[in-house]
Formats: sequence, C-alpha cells, structure tokens
Amino acid sequence: MPKVKRSKGGGEKSGAAPVALADQILQADIVRAKGRVKIRDTREESDDKYVDERLSRKILQQARIQQEELQTEYGLAPEKKKAPVTVLGPDSQDADSDEEWPALGAAGPADVEYDEEIVVDAEDEKAIEMFMNKNPPVRSPLARLVMHIISSRGGVCRHRLYNRCVFVNGDMFKVVISLLVLQVLSKYRSGKLPKAFKIIPALSNWEQVLYLTDPDSWSAAAMYQATRIFSSNLKERMAQRFYNLVLLPRVRDDIAEYKRLNFHLYSALKKALFKPGAWFKGILIPLCESGTCTLREAIIIGSILTKCSIPVLHSSAAMLKLAEMEYNGANSIFLRLLLDKKYALPFRVLDALVAHFLSFRSEKRELPVLWHQSLLTLAQRYKADLGSEQKEALLELLKIQTHPQISAEIRRELQNSGSRDIEIGLPVTVEMD
Repeated sequence: MPKVKRSKGGGEKSGAAPVALADQILQADIVRAKGRVKIRDTREESDDKYVDERLSRKILQQARIQQEELQTEYGLAPEKKKAPVTVLGPDSQDADSDEEWPALGAAGPADVEYDEEIVVDAEDEKAIEMFMNKNPPVRSPLARLVMHIISSRGGVCRHRLYNRCVFVNGDMFKVVISLLVLQVLSKYRSGKLPKAFKIIPALSNWEQVLYLTDPDSWSAAAMYQATRIFSSNLKERMAQRFYNLVLLPRVRDDIAEYKRLNFHLYSALKKALFKPGAWFKGILIPLCESGTCTLREAIIIGSILTKCSIPVLHSSAAMLKLAEMEYNGANSIFLRLLLDKKYALPFRVLDALVAHFLSFRSEKRELPVLWHQSLLTLAQRYKADLGSEQKEALLELLKIQTHPQISAEIRRELQNSGSRDIEIGLPVTVEMD
C-alpha cells in the first residue's frame, strides 16, 4: 500500500486522510500567518521637508539672474545708475572654490555686504609717505604700451573696427572680435564669456589682440573671469605680463578711487596666485619697486598673503627681493605677513633680513611703527635660527632705533633664546665681564 502524503496546509497526523483546503480554513476560522511580516513605513506623509539655507540661496540667486535676463531681453529692465561695488570678500568664502563663482554676478550693488571701508591711521600713512618715491614713474596705459612695442619693431599697426584686423611687420593676424564681444566685456556680470575671447591666450600676438578688447572698459566681473582664463592658459612669464599690465593697474585705480577694492577684483588677485611666481613678479614686487604703494593698498593686497597658501620657495624668493630693494613703508607690511606664515626659511634669507634691518643704523628719519613690528615678528619667529653675532648687532640697533613699547619686547625675545651657531655645533666665544 503506497504511503499517504501529508498535506502542506493542514496539521493532521500522517495517517489521516487528506482534507480539502476549504475545510481546513473553516476548521481553523482564521488564515495561518506567514513567518515573514512586512513592516510598512509608519512615517506620516505630511511631514514637512525643508531645503537647506545654502541651496535656497542658490535657487534665489539663479531665479534673480533669469529674471534680469528676461527683463533685459524684452526691454523691461530699468536703467540703474553705475554704483561701484568696492568691498572685500568675506573670510568664509574660498576663492579656490569654483562652485560659488557662477552666482557672483547675481548680487547687485545693494545686495553686496562684504566689508566696510578700511580705516587707515593718519599718522601711519604720513610716516609711510616719508619713504615714498617723490618722482614716481608714469604708468602708461596698455594701449600706448602695445603701440610702442609694435612701433619699436619697425612694423605698421592699424586696426579696422568692422573686422578688428591687426597688421604687424607686414603679416596680418586676423582675429574676429566683434563689437558684441566689447559690449559683453564692458557689461559682463555672470554667465559664459564669448568663445572669441577664450582663444586669445593661445595666440602668439595675444597682447595686441588683448588691446583691441579695451581692458580699461572691462567690468570687475569680466576682469575676474579674464584672470582665470589667462592664469590657467598662459605660461608663467606671459601671465606675469598680464598681471603687471592689466590686473595691477586696475586694482590700484579702483583702490585709489573708492578707498576699497571691488570684490571681483579681490577675487581676481586671489585667483592669480594659481601661479605664485608670476604673482610676486607681476604684482607684489613691481608694487614695492614703484615706491608709491600706499598703506591702504598694502593692507588690502597683503590680506591675500594671509588667506592663501603659498609655496615656501616662492615666499622665500619674495622676502629676499623685498629685503634687498630700496625701503618704503609697504615693505614692512609684506615682510611681516610673510614672516607670520612661519616658513622654514633658508639661512640665506634670514641673513638678508638681518642685513636689511641693520642697514637702518644710519637712518635719521623716524621709522614707522610697521618697521618695528616687522622686526619684532622676525625676533619672535626665528630667534633660534639667528647667530649670536647677528643678535648682538640687532641689540645694538635697538639702541639707535627705539620704540617705547616694541623695542623692549624685541630685546627680551633676542636675549632669552638660543642661537644658530650653538645648535650646529660651532664654537662660541663668551666674553666675561
């Protein structure tokens, strides 16, 4: 007799006859629950979901940009008076973050709240003016400079407005830069730049072509975008010329006119540090060599040195150059800011800095407080790296160039520290009184 199979749905004994499914349900009165029970989400669908503050700000900025573009397209945009946006950027915004830059143009003059006007002490400014160059070199506009370069080569330069052609030494370099490009650069606030402008760094005669775009009429936002393009695509030597001929004069003119710097121009200076060698050779060193750097210009440009990370070799070369050039008040500010970065400086740079301060032993003019502050910074940061003879010479200097509060602090730092010659094992002679 074959074995009776057990029904899967019932709980009967093995010898019982099979029972139909309907009879089993009626007998049990309930359906048997399975082992796996699906737990449904008990969260209420009515819970509010908020957008974070950063995303909300971006949405509002993009909506404002689109609204302004639509109003401009249909001729409904009201005419706004040109108000300079001359403010420094906040510390919380990083200049190296490209994610934030597309929204820069969305802020109008009334929406920008970055920093107040820099207040400069009148006595410090007067003290620095004593060391300024009385006969500063005349800064030539870019157009005049380019025309002089071309004419010195014996060529003929002429350009036509309808197609923007340039003839140099008989060869024609034709770059189609329409009047629309000039209008875009003069009124640019945000968005994409014309492709005709982006190819300028790849041209061999990029300086002449850049002159045709009239950099003096660029908006501040266009100057920032141009700095990004030229610092990324030009070699260091060519980028240095762009910084020196275009960016630096624009920055100095903006500071002189508005007593503070436009946020886009400040961002352009920070973005220019993408090539630190070109930045020092094209901006900082020429600014100090001109002998006309004001206290306000030194404070604004020096703040970039504090906020940005700079390779030690470039900073060391800059300090060496600043220490060897003719002194003006701005040198003390830049030296103090670079010394505060606490680099492991080569001994050659430290020796040049000590020689720089010792050269003031015969100075008859009253030195500004900034000079004493930079000497105090050198003593605080690198007192253990100075030789015993250098410290004795600096202590003798303090007897000639003194300050009521700072000189005592410098003397205490120099006297209560080790010397370089002790650490490297050189013999030290001590004179007994």
